[in-house]
Amino acid sequence: MDYKDYYSTLGVKKDASQDEIKKAYRKLARKYHPDVNPDDPKAEEKFKEINEAYQVLSDQEKRQKYDQFGSQWKQYQQTGGRPEDFDWSRWSTQGQPGGQYRTVTQEELEQMFGGGLGGFSDFFETLFGGMGGMGGARSARRPSGRAAGQNQSKGQDIQHPVEISLSEAFHGTTRTLSFEDGRRLEAKIPAGVKTGSKVRLSGQGAQSARGAGDLYLKVTVLPDPKFKRDGDDLRINQPVDFFTALLGGEVEVSTLDKTVKLTIPAGTDSGKTFRLKGLGMPVLGNTKKRGDLYVTLEIQVPKNLTHEQKAKFKAAQDSLK
Repeated sequence: MDYKDYYSTLGVKKDASQDEIKKAYRKLARKYHPDVNPDDPKAEEKFKEINEAYQVLSDQEKRQKYDQFGSQWKQYQQTGGRPEDFDWSRWSTQGQPGGQYRTVTQEELEQMFGGGLGGFSDFFETLFGGMGGMGGARSARRPSGRAAGQNQSKGQDIQHPVEISLSEAFHGTTRTLSFEDGRRLEAKIPAGVKTGSKVRLSGQGAQSARGAGDLYLKVTVLPDPKFKRDGDDLRINQPVDFFTALLGGEVEVSTLDKTVKLTIPAGTDSGKTFRLKGLGMPVLGNTKKRGDLYVTLEIQVPKNLTHEQKAKFKAAQDSLK
């Protein structure tokens, strides 16, 4: 069995933060997604490896165990040990009790969203197959204590990432989920969601004899080329011509739902920021309230002036001395 270097797969250091791991995963997942590379089996295999690495490094419990194993594996190799002689039994979680929380498995994602992701490697199954109750044995473990009674009442909750644009986060949007049994579900994502928001779909998680768990869509709002989000507020850089900044006037500012006019006082400097109240993002759970829009001016100096125009500007400059 081959050792999997998950840090190398995602291209991050061993002390990488969760934000760095998430950022690396998103970048690679978009690059190697099967939909982007329909005729490249190598890209699909790479996509599976990326997903497996993220399943481990994004989960604190799994990452801790993986790091402990990696240290022992390195020592074993340094002593000249052969991979086939390594004692895997002390690391295997097949059939062993584990924590109460787990991340979604590839098998579940395939069942829910139409396949195409493939399964986990033997390395993953050996180390983590029993940590989520849905490993290679495919039989759910039974947690002890109070949580056991709770889990018997329904199936496991499942979490699935969803990426949306800033405009979709502003207006609210939907995603169509396709299940392997032919069912289709229109999931509504409310206006005002932020990166990290979770949308709960009741009864759409893993099935059990006593009912289904819930499905949580974990939202990531993608960067916007024009607006920068700061909580419920938005920020934008607004170009303004030199003469409007010098003499005063109005400029049209685009928001996410309309265009408004902003009055520019005479003699306004570049970098001046104006606050437009109530023109930011809607507040999640109370869309009647909105954040603010902060507009920072960028003064554009005229270029390609004629000799006559330059002379007039020079005369104006001299008159101010």
